[in-house]
Formats: sequence, structure tokens, C-alpha cells
Amino acid sequence: MKFRVERDVLADAVAWTARSLPVRPSVPVLAGMLLDASEGESGQRLKLSSFDYEVSAQVSVEIDIEEPGTVLVSGRLLAEITRNLPPQTVEISTDGAKVVVACGSAKFTLLTLPVEDYPTLPEMPGLTGSIGSDAFAAAVSQVAVAAGRDDTLPMLTGVRVEIEGDTVTLASTDRYRLAVRELTWKPENPELSAVALVPAKTLHDTAKSLTSGAEVAIALSGADTGEGMIGFEGGGRRTTTRLLDGEFPKYRALLPDSFDTVAEVQKSEFLEAVKRVSLVAERNTPLRLDFSEGRLVLEAGTGDEAQAVEALDAVLEGEDIQIAFNSAFLIDGLNAIDSDVARLQFTTSTKPAIITGKPVDDAPASDYRYLIMPVRLSS
Repeated sequence: MKFRVERDVLADAVAWTARSLPVRPSVPVLAGMLLDASEGESGQRLKLSSFDYEVSAQVSVEIDIEEPGTVLVSGRLLAEITRNLPPQTVEISTDGAKVVVACGSAKFTLLTLPVEDYPTLPEMPGLTGSIGSDAFAAAVSQVAVAAGRDDTLPMLTGVRVEIEGDTVTLASTDRYRLAVRELTWKPENPELSAVALVPAKTLHDTAKSLTSGAEVAIALSGADTGEGMIGFEGGGRRTTTRLLDGEFPKYRALLPDSFDTVAEVQKSEFLEAVKRVSLVAERNTPLRLDFSEGRLVLEAGTGDEAQAVEALDAVLEGEDIQIAFNSAFLIDGLNAIDSDVARLQFTTSTKPAIITGKPVDDAPASDYRYLIMPVRLSS
């Protein structure tokens, strides 16, 4: 095998493929990255692949081939090398059981791994639909923030994807907060109805990395069989991941239908005040919010502890309310809304609150909702 490629093109493709490499591979070959240089209908291409039996990643770039071939090398080492090469054309060639990477005056020799032991990457499922890449990345980012990180509860580490015709609903929860986002997409079948539970970290990383193309193609298979898989493709990049098993909580029942109090606060001021006041809060100590007409008072710390108080302007409809939240969860929710004004909706101080953005005049209600559980204050 022997080919040449521009350094930036190679480094970008290798870095993206290396994201899916397992930290502690169950077998040594899974630490490898497969490089396949070949000529086909789309010209001379290098296909880079990684796979750990759960997540696969594949990207294709244009190259100048002198001799086609396939090799398997350490993915992380190749990523480190390509990232640090000088900005010149890179030549990669095989020399017996070794791979030589040459760029300018720099030259690296890597050992190869046995290609025949590398597992076959899963096929991409049939196309289910497509969506704008930027809108998809933004929606996933808003929802993934509320996903759980406790692997002993795997169903909470995922994002539930519900498809009903041209509407996709994304939802995640860690039991302390819930994020829900609705968006429209272009389904292949307008009558489609499907549900999938996708690992949140994989979904977030993938959506963020596929914004180089205008659209992301989404392919879903076997969501109801327990052997489900979802695939994403865009900008010459393709990734698949197995779906999670388990019953996702019936989250719609948690979303209140009516509210006794609605408050609106300038988001940037609110966010900065929460960050400042929570500096004195010990870990897991709640941040207290006191809403009254025209005013919001934030307070943290009590008694012999360090204390902080700050007041902001606020618009209030309904009853005054005092409520307390985990400050980190509140910050996540405020960061996720895409509006200059944060709208907080309350029933009572002991029931969940909903944070949304304030819709622009005549715009429909926000399609993003962040539910946050209050912290019960000791009387």
C-alpha cells in the first residue's frame, strides 16, 4: 500500500475516527484503526474505520494512490502522529509488517495489527429520514445534558428518540431533571412511528461531529427486537451504535398541565448570578430562589457557613414563591435554552418546575422544556 494525502485532511479524518476507539479494548485489535486505500466509482479514496462491537465510525477522504491496500494500526498512536505532523503532504506506505508515515523531514514507523482478526463493521440500516445537521446538533445538545451518567441504570444514560411522522421528540432524564425537545424532520415514510433509546454520549458526540454537511441521514433498525441499531451519516462520515435496552420512564406524566406562577428573567443576568451565588454553596447544598412581584432574590449558605445574596429584576405572574434547586442542574437548564429570556413555570415549591425560553412575539410556544426537581428545604 502506498498513497499521498494532505496533512489536514488526514489529521481531521483520523481524529474523528479515533473518537470511537475503546479506552480499554477487550481484544488488542479493537485498539486498531483500519485504513483501506482503494479506487472505485467515486475515485481514489481512503476509508478509515474503527469499531468496538458497540459503536462503529467510518470516514472516506480523497487521496492519490500509488498502490492500493489495507492495514490495521494503533488508532490512538496514528491520531497523535497526524495531529503533530508539519503542514505538508503525507505519504503512507507499507514496509513488510510495518507502516511508514512520512511528512516533510518527519518519518514514523508503526507496527501493524492482524487485519484478518478485525471484526466486520455492521452494515448501515436502511434510511429512515434526514434532518438539518445544525438543528439536530443543537437539539441533541439541549437534551443530552439531562441524561444520567450511572452505568448501573443504563436506560437513564440514553436519549429516547420518538418518531411520529415528521416529528421527532428527544427526551432524557437522570431522575432529578428531564429535558424534552421536539423538532421536525423529513421521514422516508410519512406514516412512520418508532422509538429508540440511544446512548446519550455517543449521540451527542456524533451529532456535534456531523455538522460539516448540510443534512444528517438517520437509519434505524430493529428498535423493537432488542438487537436494534441506529446509524448517522453526513459530510462523508458515518457512525452506527447499538441501542440500549430497558424501559425508559413514562416522562410525559411528569410534565405539568397548568401552573400557579410564571416568572421571566433575563437569561444572561440570571445565569451569572446563579454562578456567583452558588460559589458559597457546598456540594449538593441548594440554591434558594425567592420570587415576588418585579424581583428575584438568590441566596445560598446558612448559619455559620459562607453566605451570598443577590437580587435581580423579574416579571412575575401569579403567586409569590420560594423554591430551591441544585445550582449545577439550574445552570445546565439555563445554558440549554436558546432565548434571551428564561421563563420559569411553577405549581408549588415542592413540585417540579419547568424552564423554557420566552417565545418571540407571535411565535409558537418553545419546543424545548427542561424540568427540574426542587430540593426540599428544612424548615
